Amino acid sequence: MSECTHDCNSCGENCAERKTNPEDFRVKLSAGSSVKKVIGVVSGKGGVGKSMVTSLLACASMREGYKTAILDGDITGPSIPKAFGIKENLVGNIDGLILPATTTMGIDMVSVNLMLANETDPVIWRGPVLGGVIKQFWGETLWQNIDYMFIDMPPGTGDVPLTIFQSVPLDGIIIVASPQELVGMIVEKAVNMARMMQIPIIGLVENMSYVECPDCGKKIYVFGESHIDEIAAQYDVPVLARIPMDAKLAAACDAGKIEFAENDYMNDAMEVLKKL
Repeated sequence: MSECTHDCNSCGENCAERKTNPEDFRVKLSAGSSVKKVIGVVSGKGGVGKSMVTSLLACASMREGYKTAILDGDITGPSIPKAFGIKENLVGNIDGLILPATTTMGIDMVSVNLMLANETDPVIWRGPVLGGVIKQFWGETLWQNIDYMFIDMPPGTGDVPLTIFQSVPLDGIIIVASPQELVGMIVEKAVNMARMMQIPIIGLVENMSYVECPDCGKKIYVFGESHIDEIAAQYDVPVLARIPMDAKLAAACDAGKIEFAENDYMNDAMEVLKKL
């Protein structure tokens, strides 16, 4: 048998893994759970601030009055709990379901870091185990009356992002990039994967877009002039936000107080999400 391409239309009928309907891969929510909209936050490479954007989106959603949740899908590099100052371990109920942790402002959250004895313990697991955790986080957690769930996805186009694309009913993805010209190629990988998996692309967010001078307010483009508008036009998707290098925001994340950081970076993105 030839190597699996994850495209079941190309498989022979005798392939044990063949599924004719993409929804056959979907994992059902647990009894009593309800999630209205699921948004994946992705990047073609690491280090562009995907977890920051996920956190800001969740905070913006919460401020709009929506019941909000975060599924931290970056299993080997989880950083969401740190940004919100959450340290207690996840627990289960009598039905064996995971009960999400809740932030100060009421955002529900699951992360592998909330299952470790020490938050600095490395997660040295192989692909199938990582995929199994994602399915548990989605299908074996009690998600109660969630309006918007944001999934912080691992960077790249590997096994875990594929598991999320196939197992979770995503309403769309937001792609996070940085200003370097290389990003054009990196964004293209994320765009192409989403289109291959038939997942809508909601828009692009440019992180580390500029630094604002504290004295005169001038924008300084540390990585050179942005190419995000060209990339957005190329793929016919909107630019949802341009986030500067913000020292106060970084300090709030380090202190576990991102919910209390005053900013309007995701206001336009939320307007788009409300129209889904």
